[in-house]
Amino acid sequence: MRLRLVKENTNFDFFKRWRVWLGISAVMMVVAFGSFLMQGLNYGIDFRGGTTIRMQSTQAVDVGQYRDAIATLGLGDVTISEVFDPTFGPDQNVAMVRIQAQDGEEAVSAEVIEQVEAALLEVVPDIQFVSVESVGPKVSGELIQTAAIAVLLAMSAVLVYIWLRFEWQFAVGAVVALVHDVVLTIGIFSEVQIRFDLAIIAALLTIVGYSLNDTVVVFDRVRENLIKYKQKDLKEVLNVSINETLSRTFMTSATTLLALISLFVLGGDVIRGFVFAMIWGVIVGTYSSIFVASSILLWLGVKRDWSKPTDTTGNQFSGVDA
Repeated sequence: MRLRLVKENTNFDFFKRWRVWLGISAVMMVVAFGSFLMQGLNYGIDFRGGTTIRMQSTQAVDVGQYRDAIATLGLGDVTISEVFDPTFGPDQNVAMVRIQAQDGEEAVSAEVIEQVEAALLEVVPDIQFVSVESVGPKVSGELIQTAAIAVLLAMSAVLVYIWLRFEWQFAVGAVVALVHDVVLTIGIFSEVQIRFDLAIIAALLTIVGYSLNDTVVVFDRVRENLIKYKQKDLKEVLNVSINETLSRTFMTSATTLLALISLFVLGGDVIRGFVFAMIWGVIVGTYSSIFVASSILLWLGVKRDWSKPTDTTGNQFSGVDA
């Protein structure tokens, strides 16, 4: 017996209140943008500047033990990670501690570094401090600018790609859906003040790719059905297309969420922000591919090409459950 998250031959009317869906999305985007303007983001060390201390020991790295030792110093955003390298010997256990710049200072002061080293020496007596590097606010500002450019370039490339593959209306719908996903993801990070660093930028770019994949699957079926069902209006064709791809959409999202939730629970603090962004992105990406991108396409309309022959037989993959 096959597992189905969505029953076969569904016939949901996704566009009965399509203006309501667009209105809800618009309100959520305004709220997210307002939260960003009022609260801002809780930038991590990558964007605020700070100091990285590299250390090694013959003992195995215990991230929890390191974190407990440093927590009493009240240094704010501190990230601890183990460094893996195949060239390391069996007694060479390397870790990195990243400490955010304190208010009003370019980098972490020498006194604070000494306090961190003293706290770690108490729990790991043979620890050696290999190097200390600082990232100032100027470099952090450049990272913010570069990250924003990366996201904008990715979305611009999507616009051109969809325009060339389909029509400009499809491209606008896809890009609006991507903007919707990115804005809501940034908004949730602003609202709950989860640390925002370069890993979250990587998550945003991944969300753009995931959401685009979902949207292209729907749009590809729409393009096929526009030729197949010439007598149906665009709203009916969109409904048919989304219902035909609904099983694939939900199965993909559900299996992805299973892996992400496992990582969120078991993966530890280092990747929790990234995984949270991905979980949120998969949810809003699935929503936007169904309700936002397609609603924009319905709103803009599509020029029907009546010169193409009616597809009555289908291709070699017709009848395959998407």
